[in-house]
Amino acid sequence: MKVQTVSVGVRTKGECDIVDITNDVQEAVSATGVSEGAVHLFVIGSTAAITTIEYEPGLVNDIKKVLERLVPKGAGYEHEEAWNDHNGHSHLRASLIGPSLTVPLVEGRLKLGTWQQIVLIELDTRAREREVVAQAMGE
Repeated sequence: MKVQTVSVGVRTKGECDIVDITNDVQEAVSATGVSEGAVHLFVIGSTAAITTIEYEPGLVNDIKKVLERLVPKGAGYEHEEAWNDHNGHSHLRASLIGPSLTVPLVEGRLKLGTWQQIVLIELDTRAREREVVAQAMGE
């Protein structure tokens, strides 16, 4: 078994920016030469998350609304009191979605459904430069 590690850089616009990174991940993984196995993705940072969705405007807006209902901005979080950085909700939202995702790799392609894209969700209150580490494992 071979393990190859690559990174994908993602520039975000800040709070609840949802970026489709599917093509960037596929391109990076293709360069590893691994064709059968799995790809594990991990976003570095505690205020961003990775998941899969049907990347279309209605669902993108729905995700933003649900996150605001579940973890409202400005609801008085202890993290914000301790650090005075106004992003306690960002950390909580990121922890609910999670920083990682594993996708099967078949014949050199990410095995995703027709309407399934990999997205990075920026949950911090400002624009960021994010790094997604991809480890392709297999043959």
